[in-house]
Amino acid sequence: MTNPTTIDATSLAGPHFAVLPPLALYVHIPWCVRKCPYCDFNSHEARGDVPEDAYVDALLADLEFALPGVWGRKVTTVFFGGGTPSLFSAAAIDRLLAGIRARVPLLPDAEITLEANPGTFERHKFAGYFAAGVNRLSLGIQSFDDAQLKALGRVHDADEARRAAEAALMIFGNANFDLMYALPHQTVASACADLAAALAFAPPHLSFYHLTLEPNTLFHRHPPPLPDEDTAADIEDAVHAALARAGYHQYETSAYAKPDRACRHNLNYWQFGDYLGIGAGAHSKLSYADRILRQVRWKQPRQYLERIAEGRPLQEEIAVARDDIGFEFMLNALRLSDGVPASSFAERTGYPLSLVTRPLEIATRKGLLDPDPTVLRPTELGRRFLNDLQELFLVTPRRARAVQAPLVRLEATGIER
Repeated sequence: MTNPTTIDATSLAGPHFAVLPPLALYVHIPWCVRKCPYCDFNSHEARGDVPEDAYVDALLADLEFALPGVWGRKVTTVFFGGGTPSLFSAAAIDRLLAGIRARVPLLPDAEITLEANPGTFERHKFAGYFAAGVNRLSLGIQSFDDAQLKALGRVHDADEARRAAEAALMIFGNANFDLMYALPHQTVASACADLAAALAFAPPHLSFYHLTLEPNTLFHRHPPPLPDEDTAADIEDAVHAALARAGYHQYETSAYAKPDRACRHNLNYWQFGDYLGIGAGAHSKLSYADRILRQVRWKQPRQYLERIAEGRPLQEEIAVARDDIGFEFMLNALRLSDGVPASSFAERTGYPLSLVTRPLEIATRKGLLDPDPTVLRPTELGRRFLNDLQELFLVTPRRARAVQAPLVRLEATGIER
């Protein structure tokens, strides 16, 4: 490879994989109608027409560049994230999916998700996505309350959200609604009313996120009047209780699903599977027989297109160090309410579980981790103090900053928000 910054970890004892983890594909489409004031993702306001055809060409070229590193591996899920992928036409998504199928062995029953904004909703476009092969829609509603949508800087109103929600369920059946809570001036009563509006549609999956003021956002520079900590905690408790009563299982910190409707793409992240990310700023985690690599594509759309034309899509590539792997695994796996089998640590990291014996003992002694040795599962206390539990697996404070990239999308891997 040419030019990407590479950190050599050959001096450290590397992992050993008998079988490589499952592989997912993430496709990043970086443009939005307008940048939301709370958003710190790699999204860029579309000024004029987006270069749809050129970007699809670049994505397919990016995938071809990556093929030697994933050759022969089956792709279990595909996630189109952004940005706002629903800015792209159904024809563009159709061409992109056809190109993906021609280049990688996509499982016949692969989950194929596309993120959509109600502000870009057109029924025939949604139907076109479905005809192209998209079988799951993730709808970024955030709220069904007009005042909250205005406060959040969203480009859609409540009526548009309802029309898009109805169409998503009618056309796809399998749909996720992204919602937020602890919003400006929000009370427990208004949060519950917002949730009730969502539950009226009975979606199979809901993602519920606490609004946070992220650095490098407009809200961080000019904070809105948010609920105090006690009110926010009361809202969270009320939301969790209402979702449980409605038959939703909280299978991950911010994800709720009806039986057998958990997002397979997201589960692959939490279970420390592999993922190939293509597109501007996309992140990848790829395992090989003796190493794990993380990659980052060039972030700015114009720069990404230029680098693709030069055959240099990677801005950075690093080998994950032995000292970081325990924290990276637990950072993901402990977000799952039911945890993961203890055996999955060795299967997904290539290292024995003994690598993290001491922090496991400390976490169990503190009551943050289930004492059952066959499972890695946070207790109720551990879920409430998840950050404290995860930090036990850090080797040094310095590494806390060095390994934040796995959480991005968190930024550009497909985690629903």
